[in-house]
Amino acid sequence: MDTIHLLVALDQRYLPQLKVLLTSIRLNSPKQRVALYLLHNRFPCAALRQIDAWCRAVGYDFSPIQVEDSLFEHAPVSEQYPREMYYRLLAPQILPDSMERVLYLDPDTLVINPLQTLWERNLDGHLFAAAAHTGKTELVHNVNRIRLGTDCDYFNSGVMLMDLNRCRAEIQTEELFRFVREHAGELVLPDQDVLNALYGNRILPLEDVLFNYDARDYSSYLLQSSGLYNVKWVMEHTVILHFCGRAKPWKAGYMYRFGLLYQHYEQLAGRIWENVNSFEGVLPLNEERACACGKGKSTENPI
Repeated sequence: MDTIHLLVALDQRYLPQLKVLLTSIRLNSPKQRVALYLLHNRFPCAALRQIDAWCRAVGYDFSPIQVEDSLFEHAPVSEQYPREMYYRLLAPQILPDSMERVLYLDPDTLVINPLQTLWERNLDGHLFAAAAHTGKTELVHNVNRIRLGTDCDYFNSGVMLMDLNRCRAEIQTEELFRFVREHAGELVLPDQDVLNALYGNRILPLEDVLFNYDARDYSSYLLQSSGLYNVKWVMEHTVILHFCGRAKPWKAGYMYRFGLLYQHYEQLAGRIWENVNSFEGVLPLNEERACACGKGKSTENPI
C-alpha cells in the first residue's frame, strides 16, 4: 500500500482539530501508511513534539516545515491577506523536490472512510483535483464565474490532490502575488478565489458527495439524489466530510446533522491523544526534527 503524503497548513489555534482529523484517518485506515507535512509559521515547539510523538507511535512520518518570511518579501500581506493564505498554493515549491503528489486537507475536515481511492485518483494532466459543492445553486456558480472571469465551476480549496511536478512547472509566485495586488478589492475568499481565477481550468473535478461533502447541505444532497444520499449512504461511501462555513461542530450551538459525529471523533481523539505524554516517555524524540522544524527548501532554494 502506497504511503499517502498528507499536507496541512495551520496555526496553533487549530491543533485540537488537527488531532481529530488525524484520529479519524487512523481509525478508518488503520493499516494505511501516512507521511504528514505541516506548513506553519512558528508553531509552538511543545505542540510539535506532541504531534511528532503521536505520529511515530502510530507509524506515521511527520515533517514540520517552518515557512520562511523571506518567501513573502514581494507578496501582498495584511490582516486580510496573511502569509498563511498562500501556503497551499506555494506548497509545491516549499515541499521536497522528491515528492510527486500530496493531498491537502483543511483542519475542519473529517475522514470517515479510507483515503486510498482519492489518493490513487489519476489527475490526467491536471494540476489539482478538487470539488465544487453541487449543493450550491447554479446562480452562485454563475456569480463566481462573472466575479472572477472564469468559465468553470467554483472549486473548494479545502480538499486538494496536487500533482507537485506540474505545479512546480506552471505556478509562478510572482504571477500569484501580482494577481492578489491587482484584484485585492474583489477577493472574497482570497486563497480560494486565487485558485479558481488562475488555475480553475487546470483542476480535475471530484465528486463532492464523496470527497468534499459540505456538512451543512445534507438536505440538498438528499433532494438532488432523490433520497439516495441519506445518512446510511454517507457513512458507507463518503470519504471526507467538510465542516464549511463559520458554524463549527466544536463550537457551542452547532445545529447541522453531522455535528454529533464530529463530536464523537472529538471524544475519541481526546482519549487517544491523552496518552501522548506516555509516548514521549518511551520514544526518543528527535529534538532537531520536532522543534527546529526544518526550514523547508525555501531557505536554500528561494522561489
